[in-house]
Amino acid sequence: MVLVTGASSGIGRATAIQFAGQGASLVLVARSEQTLTDAAADCRAAGAAAVEVAPADVLDRDALRKAVDRATGTFGRLDVVVHAATVMAYGRLEDLDPDVFERVVDTALHGTNNVVLAVVPVFRRQQRGSLIVVSSLLASITAPTMGAYVAAKWGQLGLIRTLQQELRELPDVHVSAVAPGGVTTPIYDQAATVLGNTGHPPPPVYTPERVARAVVDRVQDPRRLKQSGFANPLVIAGFRLFPPVFDALVGPLLKVFGMSRDSVPPTTGNVFAPVPEKEATRGRYFGI
Repeated sequence: MVLVTGASSGIGRATAIQFAGQGASLVLVARSEQTLTDAAADCRAAGAAAVEVAPADVLDRDALRKAVDRATGTFGRLDVVVHAATVMAYGRLEDLDPDVFERVVDTALHGTNNVVLAVVPVFRRQQRGSLIVVSSLLASITAPTMGAYVAAKWGQLGLIRTLQQELRELPDVHVSAVAPGGVTTPIYDQAATVLGNTGHPPPPVYTPERVARAVVDRVQDPRRLKQSGFANPLVIAGFRLFPPVFDALVGPLLKVFGMSRDSVPPTTGNVFAPVPEKEATRGRYFGI
């Protein structure tokens, strides 16, 4: 039995469909009931044994616990939890609305902790289970105008690494993180921005289905942190080993390879509320 947060769009939705293809029973969690229903239809078509939808914001601790209770009450157990819910914002730290900054960080940090509070007690009772968190390359590096998301993902990864240490006495309870680089999902079109334009995934760009396979693989092959993208280790090495060079190049490269040439007014995107019409498995960019 698999529970997926952020299941209405992007990597979360692709992961739910991957598990469905293996005949799993699923509980799908996201803020938008409308697109959760669409995702559930995709999962049934892919071969899921059963699918339940549980609309919930990961910042709503009670709603998240009810979703977990629904999973265990309906299916009798909880084998795998994939936590993919996230939001993103573009803007210099001095320009970004503090409420937007806080919400991006809260969704990743407090949202992940809420997942832990709801799920880990179940895993302890069962003495088994897998929690897989979708992290990011930006949990290991920094980039200008992405400070909110960087802070969110660095904090999230620190929380996950701590949890891995705290659960060492439970050999059949596993916590893994999967860190993708550029992925063609709708998050770029849904992100908050004060830059006057939207972002797009930097190359090499992968499909959400490719990242989903890395997530699903963590059930049988748990990892503390799995980089999903062949360029990730090179970028991280540059950040750690050559910081002056990295700092000089990251801004210009991001403008060229990670920013669209469009023009948009300032927007809070889906930071505070879902934007169902922009939710889908894939975004509008080509991925491999």
